[in-house]
Amino acid sequence: MEALRAWRASNLLGFAASRVVTAASAARSLRLRLRCCSAAATTNQKQLPLPQDRRRRSASTSTSDRDSIRAIRLKKVEELRGKGYEPYAYKWDRTHTTKELQEEYTHLENGEICEEAAVSIAGRIVARRAFGKLVFMTVRDDTGTIQLYCEKDNLTEDQFEQLKAFIDIGDIIGASGSIKKTEKGELSLYMKNFEILTKSLLPLPDKYHGLTDVDKRYRQRYVDMIANPEVAEIFRTRAKVVSEIRKTMESFGFIEVETPVLQGAAGGAEARPFITYHNSLQRDLYLRIATELHLKRMLVRLQFRLEGLRGCTRLEEFSGMKMYEAYSDYESMMNMAEEIVVRCAMATHGKLKVAYLGTEISLERPWRRETMHSLVKEATGIDFNIFGHDVESAKIAARGLPGIKMGSSKSTSLQSCSSVGHVLNEVFETFVESTLVQPTFVLDYPVEISPLAKPHRSYAGLTERFELFICGREIGNAFSELTDPIDQRSRFENQIKQHNAKRAARAKVKSTEDQGDEDDCSYEVCLDEDFLTSLEYGMPPASGMGLGIDRLVMLLTNSASIRDVIAFPVLKIQQ
Repeated sequence: MEALRAWRASNLLGFAASRVVTAASAARSLRLRLRCCSAAATTNQKQLPLPQDRRRRSASTSTSDRDSIRAIRLKKVEELRGKGYEPYAYKWDRTHTTKELQEEYTHLENGEICEEAAVSIAGRIVARRAFGKLVFMTVRDDTGTIQLYCEKDNLTEDQFEQLKAFIDIGDIIGASGSIKKTEKGELSLYMKNFEILTKSLLPLPDKYHGLTDVDKRYRQRYVDMIANPEVAEIFRTRAKVVSEIRKTMESFGFIEVETPVLQGAAGGAEARPFITYHNSLQRDLYLRIATELHLKRMLVRLQFRLEGLRGCTRLEEFSGMKMYEAYSDYESMMNMAEEIVVRCAMATHGKLKVAYLGTEISLERPWRRETMHSLVKEATGIDFNIFGHDVESAKIAARGLPGIKMGSSKSTSLQSCSSVGHVLNEVFETFVESTLVQPTFVLDYPVEISPLAKPHRSYAGLTERFELFICGREIGNAFSELTDPIDQRSRFENQIKQHNAKRAARAKVKSTEDQGDEDDCSYEVCLDEDFLTSLEYGMPPASGMGLGIDRLVMLLTNSASIRDVIAFPVLKIQQ
């Protein structure tokens, strides 16, 4: 699914739906000046194999061919950037989905052009055919497909030649223009402008066999849904079923309860449980197998008086909502965060001013938006922009602040900072976080502490990321998603190097005081090759956000401790 908006609530439920940004179709023209060979790759929709067809194997691209295609496409990425174009775009405004176009303009006669129509779509190229002065491409989004009618006379000569030479099957593009129905009755977008949104590095499964390896379909579901679009419909149906179950239960007065994933006693009859060890609690815990025991406890309505374990706002287990929206950036997520919190406040209070522990919190929009650099400068007088990459000078300046004493835990954390970005974040957490009482979006975090965020389009060394703070607590975290697979791999590798360096340093100082340390580095970190491979098939421009449900409920219920809003929090063993 190319245009995806997904959210995940609690530990049980998921939802996916498409969203179109209704905006004026003023798409930017992509004028490339490249001379590159396009990879010979083709694809088409195939029916799913029957489950018993396990032994059938597709005539898939060989490893050597796949590597050759990847090398060619990487060269195109370099040449594209050399010409000043970003092959992993930040945003694209769509006016329609392909299905909407098919429905809205079905009345056109064969050969008719609707010049007054100004439409913009985005999707993945799944087929391409060139015939002299014409190029036909098929674009697929999450609702269907439509043909792009690319006529030489409708584009500049450079655009047309570059379109033929540069676009590969699997690329995600944005296209705008008018609507035309061909002489053969094929509804098409009569293309006038286009932009590469994501350059695919890996070839899609071939068009004759599709993806038929059942095991590979399960392991690489992202390729499965590209090669077999009907698979997505299975998950849409699943989401509708779960949604309808929830609606039905709520209509009968049932209340949804989140039960803990980590349990002190193994449940689930005779099923063999997974066992893990909780460092802070120094006890064995079992991963949840069944929920009935905790739900039965709710019927009894047990009351708990909870003492602090790691403060009032954190637990090792928490509930959050995670969402992604294709073809949007982090500004879209700021608007979404405001909308979600405002709606929750209106649903629970009927107003946008709520009292929290004696302080009135105003949730009226718009909320304050400030960069991390400006907030730190406002609180401390230090402009961290002047340090560049001089981490030692940044540390010296930070040590002079009154809240960081030599020998304190903050001083120790400061000493371990490996970059100016880390020092900036340490100072922000020490001096700024607790002062952000009213809703505030903190923007543009350093790249060193934001491995999944897209680089800022205007400021080097920063990312398009924000965190939402209310009452001095982080409520949400979001960013324009990093879609460049090479950049993502490099950042992960740097993270692993930093982790291994800390791990080696910790190994030299083995102390019993390290047990249960939050910053323990004894575990091994490895690259998630499957995730990186999925990026190389091409992820559309997107923004993502996580919202802390527990802390939001705390705010709206005037609860001082997170344990007040979790039915079954993990506790220490009673002595």
